[in-house]
Amino acid sequence: MKNLKQILLLISIGLCLLGCGIYSFSGISLNPEVKTFEVRPFQNEAAIVIPSLDRQLTTRLQDFILNQTNLDLTNKNGDIVYEGEITNYYIAPNTATANQTAAENRLTVSVRMRYVDTKNEKNDLEKTFSFFFDFPGAAQLSNDLEEEAHEVILERITQDIVTETLARW
Repeated sequence: MKNLKQILLLISIGLCLLGCGIYSFSGISLNPEVKTFEVRPFQNEAAIVIPSLDRQLTTRLQDFILNQTNLDLTNKNGDIVYEGEITNYYIAPNTATANQTAAENRLTVSVRMRYVDTKNEKNDLEKTFSFFFDFPGAAQLSNDLEEEAHEVILERITQDIVTETLARW
C-alpha cells in the first residue's frame, strides 16, 4: 500500500510537470521563431544626467534577458529589439517634518522604452516605466546611497520591461 502511494505521487508530479510544457517558471513564453534579441543603447535625455546610468540600464536589461531566456544577444537585426531613453531623473521631498523640512526624499527615474518584435508586430510596444527610491531627508544622495538607489530602481524597471514585453501575463 505504501509503495502504491509513492508511485501515485510520482505519477501525479510527473503529470503536473508535463502539463506545464509551454510555460517556464519565470513566466516568459516566447514565439519559437524568436532566437535573438538586441538592446540598443538607452539615451539619457533627463534634465539631470547621471553619467553611466544609461549604460547601466542597457547592460542590466541585456543581462536580465540572457539569464531568463534562451535568446542570443546580437548587436543588430535582432528578432526582438529594445530601445529607449531615460526621460526623468529627479529628487523631490516625499514627507515633511513639523518644521517644514523634508523628512524623506524620493528619487524617481522614468524610462521610455520601445519594443519591436520583428516576428509579430502585434507585440510591438512603446511605454514609459518609472520607479522610485526613498531616502532620509538629511542624507545626501551620493556614493553608496546613490549606488543603492540606482540598483533598486534599475532592477525594478528592468523586471517591469521584461514582464510587459516577454511574460505578457
